[in-house]
Amino acid sequence: MAAAKQEGKVVVVGTTQDRMRDALTSAFQQKYGIAVEYTGPTSREKVPQIQAERQAGQFNWDVWVDGTTTALTALIPMKMLDPIEPVLMLPEVKDAKAWRGGNGPEYLDKDKTVLVMTPFQRGTLFVNSAQVKPGDIKSYKDLLDPKWKGKILIDDPRGAGPGQATFTFFYQHPELGPDFIRALLKQDVQLSRDFAQEVDTIGQGRLPILIGGADAIANARIKQGVPVTIVDPRTIKEGSDVSPASGAVGIFNKPAHSNAAKVFINWLLSKEGQTIFVQTQDFVSSRVDVPTDTVEPWRVPLPGAIKTYTQQAIELREPLFAILNEALAGR
Repeated sequence: MAAAKQEGKVVVVGTTQDRMRDALTSAFQQKYGIAVEYTGPTSREKVPQIQAERQAGQFNWDVWVDGTTTALTALIPMKMLDPIEPVLMLPEVKDAKAWRGGNGPEYLDKDKTVLVMTPFQRGTLFVNSAQVKPGDIKSYKDLLDPKWKGKILIDDPRGAGPGQATFTFFYQHPELGPDFIRALLKQDVQLSRDFAQEVDTIGQGRLPILIGGADAIANARIKQGVPVTIVDPRTIKEGSDVSPASGAVGIFNKPAHSNAAKVFINWLLSKEGQTIFVQTQDFVSSRVDVPTDTVEPWRVPLPGAIKTYTQQAIELREPLFAILNEALAGR
């Protein structure tokens, strides 16, 4: 702690969302008097910059907080991260029983460089509540009805994000798979890569259905009174997948502020840090002592649910992309 205060700050790279920035800065700074220099845009977009800096011998970053796709496809293969386990110091963080399942934190990779903080049941289907009634869609296969043709917006699954996770789930599900994906993409679907614009399109009634939207943005709009509904996956025959969204954390090797980085990660993984983090993001923490009463009950992970954030899921994306590129050629 003394060494961290002498360093004066910790540098964190994460997403562009203001709520994420607030969760990772204010409380920590007030508690420890150590500044958090937080930067977006998304870590995915920062990877080329970080890689170029490291090749030039510049190690400017300490902590990474974002989604698992960037970790599995860039940070881990490029060996940018150190194992987290040796960094964990607080008894409440090291206590295996404090984590869901009772076996300690979940790690994304065998070297334990990325810790998964917030796996939760994702919302995969978003609707304008004035245009789509409860019960209209009881299975994803209902989206193949001709009445929905030309009325479906999809977060482009060819780019990292919730759309890709959703189509990975479709691909993995034994009752959906490639045939369903091909049929769905023949529904004259519209594509977008702007998470906020996608939710706003549905909220403004320009299209009634969104597949693969950003949960956090949709929740923010709902709280503002926008007529957007996240369809409860328990009402859909095939359910939904489990993903941490932007709730994974890693520590860069050769961090610019190594002691402050350790203090920050231990705080973030404590009950206090996780409570602040998940309540501002509408996530569910892997810690069993963090309340879940601020989120919908369906978000708590179900045993045996399909995971779309693992290395295995990433490896399935090559055949998935072949289908997507064929079906969306020229778009």
